[in-house]
Amino acid sequence: MISESMPILTPKPNESAANEEDEHPDAALLPLSTSDSCPSTPNAKPASITLTIILLFLSTWIALAAAAAFAFLFFHSASNPPREVARPLAKLKTPVVLLISMDGFRFGYQFKTETPHIRRLIENGTEADLGLIPVFPTLTFPNHYSIVTGLYPAYHGIVNNFFIDPATGDFFTMSSHEPKWWLGEPLWETLANRGLKASTYFWPGSEVVKGSWNCSNEYCMIYNSSVPYEDRVDTVLRYFDLNSSEIPSFMTLYFEDPDHQGHKVGSDDPKITEAISRVDSMIGRLISGLEKRGFFDDVNIILVGDHGMVGTCDKKLIYLDDLGIPKDWIQSYSPLLAIRPPSDHSPKEVVAKMNEALKSGSVGNGEYLRVYLKEDLPRRLHYADSDRIPPVIGLVDEGFKVEQTRLKRQECGGSHGYDNAIFSMRSVFICHGPRFGRGRKVPSFENVQIYNLVTSILNIYGAPNNGTVSFPSSVLLPIH
Repeated sequence: MISESMPILTPKPNESAANEEDEHPDAALLPLSTSDSCPSTPNAKPASITLTIILLFLSTWIALAAAAAFAFLFFHSASNPPREVARPLAKLKTPVVLLISMDGFRFGYQFKTETPHIRRLIENGTEADLGLIPVFPTLTFPNHYSIVTGLYPAYHGIVNNFFIDPATGDFFTMSSHEPKWWLGEPLWETLANRGLKASTYFWPGSEVVKGSWNCSNEYCMIYNSSVPYEDRVDTVLRYFDLNSSEIPSFMTLYFEDPDHQGHKVGSDDPKITEAISRVDSMIGRLISGLEKRGFFDDVNIILVGDHGMVGTCDKKLIYLDDLGIPKDWIQSYSPLLAIRPPSDHSPKEVVAKMNEALKSGSVGNGEYLRVYLKEDLPRRLHYADSDRIPPVIGLVDEGFKVEQTRLKRQECGGSHGYDNAIFSMRSVFICHGPRFGRGRKVPSFENVQIYNLVTSILNIYGAPNNGTVSFPSSVLLPIH
């Protein structure tokens, strides 16, 4: 940007002479010839010469003013380019959003190897500059459900991948589809409630029949990890072969990788690179199919991950046996330690004794674990307002794990579930379509904002959530 103090109106060299004439008006009235042989000519016309000089001054200043105006307009337009607006739909009659999850796609994976198809979306779309921030705990089910409800886990009910409801004693697992577990209103239910079509392919919670959503066979795929990625992509593409009125307004698509490999080998193994390339090739397959059908530039693609990944090894372990914590108190080990003491033990006393032991030096790696009453956790975690969350929560440092007993096995791998402020837990937010600017970067944000983003694109009212109403306008192109 050009500084406002730039001397656009700097005088040209001949202007100094003109200024000198102002200071010595008599000199300005001298005849052009000053030869001694012609000392003074009675026929000189001083008034005419004065008029000529005045006209020269005026023309010079007019030229300079015009140049200044041109420079201002040029630099102003350069620093304030025309406002980009949403592009009109070419083939679709109404907006469509395709939400894609690459499980465990840590921010930075897009740079580990050649990802031409993901790069194409980035270069021609909008990206969160430093990644997408997951909710806490940084686990698969809590985050996938936060993305589609806009709620923190304490409010949508899926507080962990596995947990116990203290009111009933019932166990939640990743195969639990009873509506009682799944609170809030996910996007597919929101659309069904508004009379719009939605389709889901393996998104956690989508098999739950709730509200107006009935998970029909045509639009809701029952989870089966053995289904090839190619078949998943092709199923989504076939929706675009339907009559325009039958094309779902909202679709989801899910890939287990690179999380599947990440747990086995960590975040830096060559097998992770292979998994990233495989997912990228599926994005390429999707793009190609949409292009052949003439829909690629019409569809709003939102490509995300649910969390990141960090390498772990057995040397970074903390054992609960060293703390005297009984196994039947534990509801979750690592990286999120969740303890529900029996009713005859005070959670506050349990926390105090555990922290005392951890600080004493008698527990291996004890300095890397901090234990809290859930209400004393940092408020930014939003992890207290649910009875499903046990009263005692332990947070371990990046790369460390908690186990009950020492075992002889020695293994390294990858994990997630840590504090969402840890950078390695971030994932990606990459978007392409008519509502997203080309080559644009936006600041990182928590994934609870995505719900309002989708409802804004589809121009429908959403359910109450933890996102902010103003957020979509900071990411989406205006319609006009």
